[in-house]
Amino acid sequence: MHCLWCDQKILPEVTWLTFLTPHKIKVLCEECKEKFSFIVGPVCIRCNRPMEGKGKTCYDCERWIAQNPSLECNISVFEYNSFMQEVISKWKYRGDYVLAELFREDVQQRFDEAFSHLNNLVVVPIPLSEERLQERGFNQAEAIASFVNYPSENAIKRIHTEKQSKKSRKERMTSTNPFQIQKPQRSTIVLIDDIYTTGRTLHHAAEVLKLSGAQEVHAFTLIRG
Repeated sequence: MHCLWCDQKILPEVTWLTFLTPHKIKVLCEECKEKFSFIVGPVCIRCNRPMEGKGKTCYDCERWIAQNPSLECNISVFEYNSFMQEVISKWKYRGDYVLAELFREDVQQRFDEAFSHLNNLVVVPIPLSEERLQERGFNQAEAIASFVNYPSENAIKRIHTEKQSKKSRKERMTSTNPFQIQKPQRSTIVLIDDIYTTGRTLHHAAEVLKLSGAQEVHAFTLIRG
């Protein structure tokens, strides 16, 4: 087996335990694995932003609570460091779909830690516009959602096509809601997306889901930007 990122050969550790019992196949070498920055330590209890002090809410989330309290919280796996930026660029914008496998194990573990206590749970990937889907060839949120063992629904659709990555922070925070409901849900929802930056996309999506009857709306993102 070779590392999916650097192509270095991965030599499996052979012990009596690994010989006698099934073990997970590694897709990332230890050197590359160490370049990822996992979110650890104190974080905002609403958006998972690393911050000083436990059990606190960041300033941005205080404003969200006042404006649009539809989203319960966001949970992320990684911080957005330079290595992750390079990986995401190749995966998301240059269409190297197989790189999603780099995240499978960590996504499954973190998702279960965060949400396994919830009942009647449905995951909803954030949709792309038709134009973006044609450009990339796949929806990265759907790829992440496919890793978790819960039913998935395309419950919302995107009605605006502006690229969020091209907008300033102020433009993102004041943009109109780009979503409308496609399939109303009465369950507890976990929205899935690749990155939480300002939170605007997820809060917009949570709003239309709550208005259509969802019990609670949480979010799970690969990266906290």
